[in-house]
Order: sequence, then structure tokens, then C-alpha cells
Amino acid sequence: MDAELLERARAGDRDAFTALVDPHRGELQLHCYRMLGSLQDAQDALQETLLAAWLGLPGFEGRSTIRTWLYRVATNRCLNVLRSSSRRPVTATPLPMTPPEPTRMGEVTWLQPYPDVLLDGLTDQAPGPEARYESREAVSLAFVTMLQLLPANQRAVLLLRDVLGYRASEAADLLGLTEDAVTSALKRARAAMDGARPAAPAPAAGSPQERELTERFVQAFIELDIDAIVALMSDDAWVKMPPLPFEYRGHDAAREFFAAIRAHRRSIAKMVPVRANGQPAWGSYMQDPGSGALRLTGLITIAIAGERICETIRFETTVAPYFGLPRTLDD
Repeated sequence: MDAELLERARAGDRDAFTALVDPHRGELQLHCYRMLGSLQDAQDALQETLLAAWLGLPGFEGRSTIRTWLYRVATNRCLNVLRSSSRRPVTATPLPMTPPEPTRMGEVTWLQPYPDVLLDGLTDQAPGPEARYESREAVSLAFVTMLQLLPANQRAVLLLRDVLGYRASEAADLLGLTEDAVTSALKRARAAMDGARPAAPAPAAGSPQERELTERFVQAFIELDIDAIVALMSDDAWVKMPPLPFEYRGHDAAREFFAAIRAHRRSIAKMVPVRANGQPAWGSYMQDPGSGALRLTGLITIAIAGERICETIRFETTVAPYFGLPRTLDD
């Protein structure tokens, strides 16, 4: 069937081309997201990939599968973005107060969350035999953030080898590198990434353990009960808010940050559950004092390690459409 579609597509049949590439569209977008860390940038890269594939189809010689060839095109489109200045500029809404001194200034200010609804049924849920990461870990915000700190070639090599499970020879062919160069880049990338793995696994999505912890977090966050929030966090937990660069680590820093927020914020009226990057997430809403409507103020995600929250990230309302979160709700 693919051979027939391929011949028709080569002859200029756009419907045949769509049928040929559509089964891979979701996993290609996820690959672009891992490479670029931004869903908006990933969508742009996917469109450029499909256009390049359509234009380049006459040159496809069939030495690999269509899927592998598409990964070659997508990876190289992302590498082009990373090597150029074409990344979408990042703007941030200022905090309503002067933030306390952060633990550090984050480098990955373009990070965006990835809706779980886009992860259902993706092919790379069953990666090749050489993959080292389970699909849930390989889409977590911590994993995607650490990827962004790797040089571009190391990032691509690690994704092709350890996430998608391509052999060294295949990854070398995809990237136009020697096997020695791939092996060397992978060694350095693994050394950087292995130190970022959580000390304890997260509970299963939707499990009683996850529900119990998230219910406590929601109650504490709505009330902005700082003691209750901090009690749920691990000793080395991070609080982040891209595209703002301020990052806070540990109980004392988190307590100081939430205290500064509480002094300038009305209480959250409602938190609407969604999921992002395989993690619990919520759209947070405050009541507008004038209209009484509930207005979206951001998207909150948490990462769990064992029985504690190891990271909480607030994203701006610009990501709301990806999660089906309305800007306002009736009271």
C-alpha cells in the first residue's frame, strides 16, 4: 500500500502524500518539540518538514522507510532552526511585584508544555531496541529542559539513539556524520542527561497516590497556604515560571517566593485539571472583581518524584488554546 501511495505522491497526488505522511505527523511534531522545547516552534518545524518532504519526494530513493526519511528531514529542519536566528522571540509578562533573589536565572526561557492529548497513540511509544528512555520520561518537562542545554548535534544524537532507538549507523546516516562522531556525541550527551534523572519514579498517571497528592496540592494552592505547599515539596524542589528566568530551589527559596506572591495576589478561585508532558497540570482562574467572571491567569504543572513534588512550573496564558482552556469561565 505504501509503495502505491509513494508512486502516486511522486506523480503529484497530494492526497496520496497526505495519506503517506499522516500516520507519522504526531510523532514528528513530538520529535520537533523535543528538539526545540517550544510547541509553537515545533508546529512551524513540522510544517516546514512536510513541505520539504513534498518537494523532495522525487529524490527519495527508498533505501529507508518513509518514517525514517521523514525523521531525517525533521531533524535537519530543527537543526537549521537551532543554528539560525529564526526562533520565535520570547516575551514575558512581568510579575506584579519585585521577585525575591532567585537561586539562579534559567536559560530555557522558551520552554512550553505539551498537551497529553497530543501524545495518544504515537509510534514512538514503542521505540527501537536500543532506546534507553521510557516514553513517559522522554516527554517530561525536566527531560525536555535538559535537552535544550545540550549542543544541537548532541541533542539530535541522543534523541535518535536513546529515545527513538536508532542504531549508531542509522543515526550517523540520518545526520550525515560518522559513527565515531555519533558515538562521541552520545557519550557526552548521556553524561549530561543522566545527572538530571529524578531520584525516585513518579506514581502512575491517575493512580490513587497521584490523586491524593494532587488533591492536596490544589487545595493548598487555591488557598495559597505556603506551609502546606512547601510540605508537599522535596527538599530540592524547583519553582519556575518561563519565559521569566527566575528559578527557586528548595524549601526556603520556595517559601520566600510564595510569600512575595501572596502579598500581591488574590486567591485562586478555580483550578481546571488538564495534563501536560505526562504530568498533572491545571489552568488557574481568579475572579475578576468587576465582572465576577473567572479569568485564566496561567497554566500550572507539577512533577512528582516518589511521594513529593520535585518541580512546579507556571506557564503564561498564551499556551491555553493548546489545552482547550477558555480565557474566562462563568462564576
